[in-house]
Amino acid sequence: MPVTVVIGAQWGDEGKAKVIDLLSKEHTYVVRYQGGHNAGHTVVVDGEKYALQLVPSGILYPHVIPVIGNGVVVDMPTLFNEVDMLESRGNSCSDLKVSTRAHLIFPWHQSHDAISEAMRGDDKLGTTLRGIGPAYADKMRRVGIRAGDARDPERFARLIRERATVENKLISEAGGDELDVEDMVERFSTYGARLVPYLSDTISLLHNALAEDAHILLEGAQATFLDLDHGTYPYVTSSNPTAGGASVGSGLGPRDLSRIVGITKAYTTRVGAGPFVTELFDDDGKMLSEVGREFGTVTGRARRCGWLDCVMLRHAVRLNSLTELSLTKLDILDGFDTVKICTGYTLDGEPVTDYPDQYDVLERIEPVYEELPGWKTPINEMREPGDLPAEAKAFIAVVEREVGVRINVVGVGAERGDYLIWETPGTAS
Repeated sequence: MPVTVVIGAQWGDEGKAKVIDLLSKEHTYVVRYQGGHNAGHTVVVDGEKYALQLVPSGILYPHVIPVIGNGVVVDMPTLFNEVDMLESRGNSCSDLKVSTRAHLIFPWHQSHDAISEAMRGDDKLGTTLRGIGPAYADKMRRVGIRAGDARDPERFARLIRERATVENKLISEAGGDELDVEDMVERFSTYGARLVPYLSDTISLLHNALAEDAHILLEGAQATFLDLDHGTYPYVTSSNPTAGGASVGSGLGPRDLSRIVGITKAYTTRVGAGPFVTELFDDDGKMLSEVGREFGTVTGRARRCGWLDCVMLRHAVRLNSLTELSLTKLDILDGFDTVKICTGYTLDGEPVTDYPDQYDVLERIEPVYEELPGWKTPINEMREPGDLPAEAKAFIAVVEREVGVRINVVGVGAERGDYLIWETPGTAS
């Protein structure tokens, strides 16, 4: 299976970095294909925590060539802070490749983000204010500046100056503070010069690697239900984290994608506004938040918590053609007397078969739960399927039954090695 895609099957924060880190052992290239520095991937290695925003998680393996694909929007200050952090901790970034087609984020994007969110008043989207949406908007408007433009320093400086001058007028008209154009030109020209050695035609790079039978891992940020087209619009991100976005954002064709792994927590979380069918406001929700340490890697914002929603997961399977699931953070449920799994929806007392396509309908949906006994046993040191309590095995079996694809990996702790390879009864792993 030369190309594997890893996709969040919920609203993000599913523990994708842990699974990517695990899969990176068998891949030569790890490619980030969309999003920007609004998404954080956290890996814990020998008790040492790495919080990554732009550099692909596979960087922690010496044999991996990390690639930032054409579908990503790149904030250069964040990128180089991350590179400096990794190299100061003994992780070389010399093989990092950045697509010449990737678009760049500038301070005017962040200004527009803040102004737009402030103007929404009580209807805020909950954006991270990092300029991601405005950078993608410029890409669609065909006025963006791409990473490859940095190869011509004079032209790069001219593009920054021209764009910054135009954007300054718009910022001023909207009531924002004007930016120092020449300061931006100087600072970002310096960043651009530093970016040049990392630039690559990553599409040709990846296709040539495939021709040599290299294994490639495509890493998504955010998740299925934050997808611009398929998520709970308008409470979504500005790109396509789904499997279709993996092809667009990497330059690899759909027929090249041979394994598509969905990541789901054993419960559900969401950051920011938007509908959340299984959200909990009781002691169980508080316990999930506290035990799961549910705070954003990038923003530090508290995540909303609820029981696992298999209606969502079934829809994620369809949208992404998922071939398997990885179930993370099962250990967070260790302390519950009983646990619940949402297996269906009702609307005004009537059953709902499919995942609704409008967020205002979702806000009226009621979950149908299957309640299971908890296991009340720490599982973080368990490494074989047979070690798990019967109640934990029953939980996994219900998820597989409801979702329709097998679970391959079960996460039981925060450390790199805290997982087990799950063998569904009657199948081989």
